[in-house]
Amino acid sequence: MQQELFTHGGKRKGAGRKPKSGHGGMPHRQRGELDERAALHVTLRTVDEVGNLRRGCVYKAVRAASITAARRAEFRICHLSVQHNHIHLLVEAKNAEVLASGMQGFQISAARHINTALQVNGRRRRGSVFADRYHVVVIRSPRYARHVLAYVLCNFRKHREDQHGPARSWLVDPFSTAVLFAGWKELEGQPPWRIPPGYEPLVVTAAQSWLLTAGWKRHGAISIHEVPGRRVGERSGR
Repeated sequence: MQQELFTHGGKRKGAGRKPKSGHGGMPHRQRGELDERAALHVTLRTVDEVGNLRRGCVYKAVRAASITAARRAEFRICHLSVQHNHIHLLVEAKNAEVLASGMQGFQISAARHINTALQVNGRRRRGSVFADRYHVVVIRSPRYARHVLAYVLCNFRKHREDQHGPARSWLVDPFSTAVLFAGWKELEGQPPWRIPPGYEPLVVTAAQSWLLTAGWKRHGAISIHEVPGRRVGERSGR
């Protein structure tokens, strides 16, 4: 029996496109070289007008965009979590060009579906959804890989979303791919979670990088009760 799941002038100072919110995105410089073995942590922030992303209609919109992204062979979204005003993704891409193309496709699809979901009086919302360029950090070590996995999948506990709102009765975050993660400490030697009737998990692609498949395990299994510490990127030894 499966376990129960719930409980952007010239070249002058100040030139360039400005962020659409108080959060600046990735600096406008050439991104580092990538290879097909790379694992990446990508963060997408939304504009304030979009409001709280942790709603059923927005979740379904992001899920539709995840299906679109899953059709790409060289760009893989391996994990994803929807937070209040941003989305975390763990991504693998063959190179920088594939990453840029894949993220562009995901953002366009997500923005279209989210604007459709946020209609008022039958009228589809218009305007930007994402605040600026996405922020990406290359995952370079097993320790950091484990840290990022726990950060993305357990982020709702850091924000106490496990104590109120729609996720309070779940063991893992339903606005993420946590239900699909087989590396939970609590699942060691146990059957997978039983997906509640009517719940549709986000659609992602199985990881292929060593860091996201085996490397992170060098530093121990991740508990569903783990609460992430400081923000990803603040620690040394990325």
